[in-house]
Amino acid sequence: MTKAGYRTLAFAVAAMTAVIVASNILVQFPFKPLGLQDYLTWGAFTFPFAFLVTDLTNRYLGPERARLVVYAGFAIAVVLSFVLATPRIAIASGTAFLVAQLIDVSVFHRLRDRFWWQAPLVSSIIGATVDTALFFSIAFAGTGIGDANYWGLTLPVWVGWAVVDYLVKVLHAFAMLGPFHILGGRRAVTGTPAH
Repeated sequence: MTKAGYRTLAFAVAAMTAVIVASNILVQFPFKPLGLQDYLTWGAFTFPFAFLVTDLTNRYLGPERARLVVYAGFAIAVVLSFVLATPRIAIASGTAFLVAQLIDVSVFHRLRDRFWWQAPLVSSIIGATVDTALFFSIAFAGTGIGDANYWGLTLPVWVGWAVVDYLVKVLHAFAMLGPFHILGGRRAVTGTPAH
C-alpha cells in the first residue's frame, strides 16, 4: 500500500472513532423535536455515518482494509460501550456493529462494479437492517421494560424504538449518497480499489 493509502486508512480509523464516540455520547440525549423523545435519540443520526466511512474505505482501499477499519471500530465501540453503558448494551452494541459492518463490506464489494450508488445504498440498508435487529433484540428482548400500543398492536416498547431507529438509518442511507458522491466514491468503479 502506498503512503497515500496508509494516510487514507488512518483517516478512516479516525473517522470511525469519531462516529463511535459521538454516537455513544449522543445516544444519551433524547431527540425532542416532533415529540419523538420516547422513540429516538440524537445518536441515531450520527451512527449511520459508520456505513459511509466503511463504504468509502472499501471503495478506495478494498474490502480487506475496510475490514481493518471495522475491527478497529469494533474494539473502540466495545471499550466505550462498557464505559458508557451496561454490559448488556455493550455486548449488543459490539455484536451489532461488528456483524452489520462486516456484512456491509461484503455486500458493497459484490456490488462495487455496478452503478456507483448501488453498492453504498444496498450495503448500508442491509447493514442497517442487521444492526437494528441485533442491537435491539440483544439489548432489550426479555428485559420486561414494558409494552406500548402501536396503531392498535400491543408490542414491547423497544420494538417501537427499533422501528424508528431503522427508519432513520434507511433515510440516512439515501442521504449519504450525496457525501459518498462528493467524496469521490463514484470514481473508483472497477473491481480494483483505488490507492
